[in-house]
Amino acid sequence: MDKLVTITVELNTTIDKAWDFWTNPEHIVHWNFASENWHCPSAVNDTKEGGKFSWRMEAKDGSFGFDFMGVYTKVVPQKLLQYDLGDGRPVSVQFEQIDDKIIVSETFQGEDVNTLERQREGWQCILNNYKLYVEK
Repeated sequence: MDKLVTITVELNTTIDKAWDFWTNPEHIVHWNFASENWHCPSAVNDTKEGGKFSWRMEAKDGSFGFDFMGVYTKVVPQKLLQYDLGDGRPVSVQFEQIDDKIIVSETFQGEDVNTLERQREGWQCILNNYKLYVEK
């Protein structure tokens, strides 16, 4: 599947806080899940080119879980993260300041198991959780 999906969120915060809350494992565990019946019990994140990350995502009832992991291919602090997921699909996350807002845009290549719409919804829910956490 070659289709790319882009999702965005607008934040009322600073670029420093947006970057820190996206890259710091202490914060990742508070927002990296798509619904209230899921959570992120652990996160490891080495934010440098060639650095690896692994964020555990699990259903709170223990019925299912997986590691969301990959390797960073490009890191421009407070501007851009590019990485390849464990299955080789590329992802790009851009941080842009426009006036007093921060726009975070995430572009990923869809996988072949779920529909693109379902993937878009899931990733957007996670991005919305990030926004809620950052703006708390």
